[in-house]
Amino acid sequence: MAKISVMGAGSWGTALAILLNNNGHQVILWSALGDEVALLCEKRENPAKLPGVKIPEGILITKDEKLAMDQPDVVILAVPSPFTRSTSKRLAPYVRQGQIIVNVAKGVEEKTLMTLSEIIEQEIPCADVCVLSGPSHAEEVSRGLPTTCVVSSHKRATAEYLQEIFMSPVFRVYTTPDILGVELGGALKNVIALAAGTADGLGYGDNTKAALITRGIAEIGRLGVRMGAKAETFAGLSGIGDLIVTCASVHSRNRKAGYLMGKGYTMKQAMDEVKMVVEGVYSAKAAKELAEKYEVEMPIVDEVNKILFEDKPAADAVIDLMLRDKKVEISSLPWDE
Repeated sequence: MAKISVMGAGSWGTALAILLNNNGHQVILWSALGDEVALLCEKRENPAKLPGVKIPEGILITKDEKLAMDQPDVVILAVPSPFTRSTSKRLAPYVRQGQIIVNVAKGVEEKTLMTLSEIIEQEIPCADVCVLSGPSHAEEVSRGLPTTCVVSSHKRATAEYLQEIFMSPVFRVYTTPDILGVELGGALKNVIALAAGTADGLGYGDNTKAALITRGIAEIGRLGVRMGAKAETFAGLSGIGDLIVTCASVHSRNRKAGYLMGKGYTMKQAMDEVKMVVEGVYSAKAAKELAEKYEVEMPIVDEVNKILFEDKPAADAVIDLMLRDKKVEISSLPWDE
C-alpha cells in the first residue's frame, strides 16, 4: 500500500483519488479552495463536476497542504494547467529529495512555452517528475469504466513503480520514456478538439471530424518530432488515442467550447458556459508560437487562434483550410517514376 496525495480536487483529481483508493492505497485529496473542501467533506461528492459519484470515506479531504505533503510516497499534481506553476511554488517547501511527482494536467505555458513537467522541474528541482496521460475522461474513470493510459518518467524503474500503483482491472497503464511526446500530445490535442467542436457546432459531419483528427495528429506529430519527441508516441495513447476521445466525446470541455463557438458564442461566453477550465484556449497561443519558433506548418492551430483571438468567423476558417494550396499527404513517400 502506497501513501498518495492528490493535489487538486477537480474532476480528474477526484477520479484518480477514487481509483487509487479502490486499488488499496492510502489517499489524501487536497484542494486550495476552502469552500470546495467543505462541500466535498459534507456531501462526499462533487455534484457540479462528477454528479452521482461518491467519494469513499477512506479518502481524507483537506485544505492543509502541510498535512497532504507529510511524507507521501507519490504526489499527483492535478490542478488545471494555468495553475501548475503557482501550485508547484506552493508545494516546493514540503518536497523531499527524489520525491515522485506525477503531473496529470495537459497544457503548455503561454509565456515561456514550457511543458508542465518542465515547469514543475524548474520550481521543484529536487523532485522526480513524471507524467500520466491518455484518453481518460474523469467521468468514466470515476465510474470504473475500462480505460488505458500511459505513464512516462526519466527512469524506467519509476515508470514501472507508478504503473503498478495505478493498474487495476479497469485502468490499464503502459510505460514510455518519451515525456516530451506524451505532454505535447496531451496539450495540443485540446487545440484540435476546439476545431472539431467548432465543426460540430457549424453542423458539419463525420467526414469533417475525421479530417480534423487525421490532419490534427499530423500537425502535432510534425511539431513534436521537430522538438525532439518520438514519432511513435503520437501514434499511441497520448497522441491519436487522446485526440480521438477529446474530439468526439460528450465529456470533452474543449469540444464543447468549440461547439458553442461554432454556434456563435464568443470565446468568453463559451468558457463561461462550460464552467470548467478549457485548457485548449490556454494552449492555442503557445502552440502557434511553438510552430513559429520551430518553423512547422500548423494550419489548424493557426485558424483556431484566429477564431479565438481575432474574432474570425468559424465558417470562414473552415473554408480557408479547405482552399489552402494543394499538398502531398506524406512527403517522405517516394513515387515510382
